[in-house]
Amino acid sequence: MMNDWAGVPATYGDVLRRAMDSLFRTFENFSEGTFIVDADARVVWINKRYAARFGFSDPQQAIGRDCEAVIPNSLMREVVHTGKPILLDIMETDREPLVVTRLPLKDDAGATIGAVGFALFDELKALTPLFSHYSRVQEELIATRQSLAQARRARYTFGSFVGTSAASLEVKRQARRAAQLESPVLLLGETGTGKELLAHAIHGGSARANQPLVTVNVAAIPDALLEVEFFGAAPGAYTGADRKGRVGKFELANGGTLFLDEIGDMPLPLQGKLLRVLQDKEFEPLGSNRIVRADVRIIAATSADLPALVAAGRFRADLFYRLNVLTIHAPALRERASDIEALAYAMLEDLSTQTRGGSHFELQDDALRLLCAYEWPGNVRELRNTLERAVMLSDSERIDARALAPFIGSGQAGGPRPRLTDAVPQARAPEPRLDVPEPVSWSDAMAAFEKRFLSDALRANGGRVIDTANQIGMGRATLYKKIAAYGIDV
Repeated sequence: MMNDWAGVPATYGDVLRRAMDSLFRTFENFSEGTFIVDADARVVWINKRYAARFGFSDPQQAIGRDCEAVIPNSLMREVVHTGKPILLDIMETDREPLVVTRLPLKDDAGATIGAVGFALFDELKALTPLFSHYSRVQEELIATRQSLAQARRARYTFGSFVGTSAASLEVKRQARRAAQLESPVLLLGETGTGKELLAHAIHGGSARANQPLVTVNVAAIPDALLEVEFFGAAPGAYTGADRKGRVGKFELANGGTLFLDEIGDMPLPLQGKLLRVLQDKEFEPLGSNRIVRADVRIIAATSADLPALVAAGRFRADLFYRLNVLTIHAPALRERASDIEALAYAMLEDLSTQTRGGSHFELQDDALRLLCAYEWPGNVRELRNTLERAVMLSDSERIDARALAPFIGSGQAGGPRPRLTDAVPQARAPEPRLDVPEPVSWSDAMAAFEKRFLSDALRANGGRVIDTANQIGMGRATLYKKIAAYGIDV
């Protein structure tokens, strides 16, 4: 685009000059005031209305004065010095505030030779719709940030880990000690033993408690997306990427804690990159040359046998040693059977609020004996699932063994069922079954078969998803989707 209008008819230049003059006159007529300064920010012209507003009955009295001597809060000197406009601003005066705009004036060489200012409104109510929209957007932004910050706070405390058995007390002692330190924490234990709860409690009891707690379930994210999930990506770094780029979990957790759940499922190539970040405390987002510092405390958890994975070459030994600084073993529920009653009543209290508001459920002695006789392969998660089903289907607030028995071990990934003869005389233990209705069509029959097949495979692998997926030749992400679709507890 030509700025000097060379080579066009002379009348075009005349049109341009008239347009500029007309534009200035329009602003001058409809604004509350107009004035112009030179390269030294001295007033060279001011209209009569504006001069009178600031105490000059004759505009000529203001000519040659510094802009601040005429208009006390003027920012015209800043516009002259920077050469940059201030398009919309609110200027306070001894009367009502003014909405103003300030523009630099440049010569043909592009040098700033002065500035022009327009006081657009002397009543802010003219901009009420704009201010209302801005205020509403600001309120929504603040609310969203507060909600997001709340979601990234610890939801559980050490008191949430219910139990007074020796095993429970030892775990809480170790976790409280870990909360006072900055070293990585490795939480080991079977699925459903409360490793995530411990991670939240450790973060909440640490010096980072007011900073974000960000969680990544490694097993639930396809391998191809894990690097982006961890480190983020620059705009357009890969096909389908967000135009604005993506912020990774490490950057989101900066200053706080990053909880890596099921870290035993992490693919080997990413293990090396994670180790480098833990050592250097910095990384580059995918497709970017930007260096991001990562002040992050790592808490990792897994139900897998990490030493066995290291021996098999499926987990890097150097990463294992880096994570295996503070190790806490979350005990299986069968190892703290004395906690079952307290756990059950804490869960019933929560479930009654969620499902049967105002109800107060009690467990009969035979129901408690039944719960304590079962080995709970699904641990605390299975216990809650069992109680939730009993609460939803019970006609009474007093739950006995007969009401509880149909749900003990039903559809779970293995484990012996309790003997009901001690808890319920003359009651016959129902056979283990999957909670699948009788098939009425080919598709129902296939779904029932698939659920049984997947449940059996998971049981054979101790509930370990990655091992099951490898054994049956199914993608890990696909297996997770089917587990969720069929409601299979793992």
